[in-house]
Amino acid sequence: MTELSKPLRRTLVGRVVSDKMQKTVTVLVERQVKHPVIGKYVGQSKKYHAHDEAGTYKMGDTVEIAESKPISRTKSWVVTRLVEASKGI
Repeated sequence: MTELSKPLRRTLVGRVVSDKMQKTVTVLVERQVKHPVIGKYVGQSKKYHAHDEAGTYKMGDTVEIAESKPISRTKSWVVTRLVEASKGI
């Protein structure tokens, strides 16, 4: 293994729930997990702060975020692409 390969970055897909901060969006990632005893699938969610340099993503957009080096105390993710734009209500 002489060739140095770039490590794979974890990616998640979620919905932007807040864009009030400068260069930062809050992304809600929801997933289904099987309960160990009951066997029923239970929904779990977690919010991540992600870096948005241009400030182009708005509330309701579905985006993909990738893990990166820590940018601030709470921000270690970067928005990589827009999966689906929000539908205006």
